[in-house]
Amino acid sequence: MSRLFGSVRARATLGAVLVVAVALVAAGTAVLLSLRSNLIGEAGTEAERSARAVAAELAARTPYDRLSGLDTEGRPVQIVDEDGTLVAASEDLERITGTATAEVTPSPSPPDADDDDDADDSRDDDSRDDSGDDDSGESLEVGEIARGVTFENGSATIDGDSEDYRFAAVDVQTPDRGRLTVHAGAPLAAEHSAVSTALTGMLIGLPVLLGVVAGVTWLVTGRALRPVEGIRREMAAITASEDLARRVPEPATHDEVARLARTTNATLTALEASVERQRRFVADASHELRSPIASLRTQLEVAAAHPELLDLDGAVEDTVRLQQLAADLLLLARLDAGERPVDARVDLAALAREEAAGRPGVTVDAEPAEVTGSRGQLGRVLANLLDNARRHARERVTVTVRREGAWAVLGVADDGEGVAEADRERIFERFVRLDAARSRDDGGAGLGLAIARDVAVRHGGTLTAGAAPAGGALFELRLPLARSG
Repeated sequence: MSRLFGSVRARATLGAVLVVAVALVAAGTAVLLSLRSNLIGEAGTEAERSARAVAAELAARTPYDRLSGLDTEGRPVQIVDEDGTLVAASEDLERITGTATAEVTPSPSPPDADDDDDADDSRDDDSRDDSGDDDSGESLEVGEIARGVTFENGSATIDGDSEDYRFAAVDVQTPDRGRLTVHAGAPLAAEHSAVSTALTGMLIGLPVLLGVVAGVTWLVTGRALRPVEGIRREMAAITASEDLARRVPEPATHDEVARLARTTNATLTALEASVERQRRFVADASHELRSPIASLRTQLEVAAAHPELLDLDGAVEDTVRLQQLAADLLLLARLDAGERPVDARVDLAALAREEAAGRPGVTVDAEPAEVTGSRGQLGRVLANLLDNARRHARERVTVTVRREGAWAVLGVADDGEGVAEADRERIFERFVRLDAARSRDDGGAGLGLAIARDVAVRHGGTLTAGAAPAGGALFELRLPLARSG
């Protein structure tokens, strides 16, 4: 189970089903509540209409036994006086709840007022005198029906049939019987039936719809993730075979999966280039180390056999060259490992004068320009550039330092033959020596400029080769100026 829901496909399907389920339940609840409210409102309107019809008959002095509303089949009606006494009710009413009284049998009626005109006038006067505020706060004139109406839900049993009803209560000020309250009910069977039908439909349709959503989401997600599985399989094969020349398949789309495949292939290309560069570096380093070690071993073996033939100067020279090569290789290894320069403030002008001191033919024209980085590594860059320029210069080397906007620019120019435009990038590759500098004795191992560029990049700058005004080579180191303060 945990493995199943550990997949993106399963989680996406489950998430879609949950979201749709919540939305459908919320929408279904709102629909049911709205439907129930509308149907109850319609039942209330119908009940109010029946209550006002009976009230109108009462206002017209219609006797209780002649009220048409009491003969309506299946419609419970009660008439209650001001004392809460039931004075009239529907025929065959056996039980009722939700009204002012649960009584179903009216109390005995007083003698009919129509037989005595004087009594009628007296009651008219009494009715007029009593037509003040009622308990509900609405004042009624004789023969007037209250505008306000109250509603309650209840139930009633008529001739053995029990149902739920919506009851409306309407007050009327009669001219002969005082203030009466008419309770009339309208059945809620339609509301119950409609709500029940809608609820049943939702209970049946909701699982079906959720199943459809789950199935569609499962298929669509599987189709969308199929290229990802292809990328995963190819990456697993590349890992197993260690063949970095292979590439993952790129879908012919423009979505995130296609961009992932392109990014993965770009990463594989960069990784392949890095590994190949590392292999060449190891091979070249082994080759470069083999010569001085072999030469030094030969001299030591000869000296051991014939001490008088020891070339001490040559042995020292080979040892120094071997030491410098080892130092260069260690520095490159640290740079490749991502070693970050320390955050120290370095004045390139002072550094240029310091490195140029004691070097014949080197002149310095520098203005103060502070940068942030490692003084030792930047000094190594300048030393490498000066050594390279000194090997190719005829007479002089010029070092300049200036500011250009947010950059400090250090230039090293010589008056030699310069660097051909086709070789201005190649000379920064490791162990590359141009034809004029192929001699290991004069040209070194071909690591100086590669180290200088790597250090420049680690300091957020650049190192480029170009043509000097005097016709020789010009190397420009650009570094961001240190922030003030």
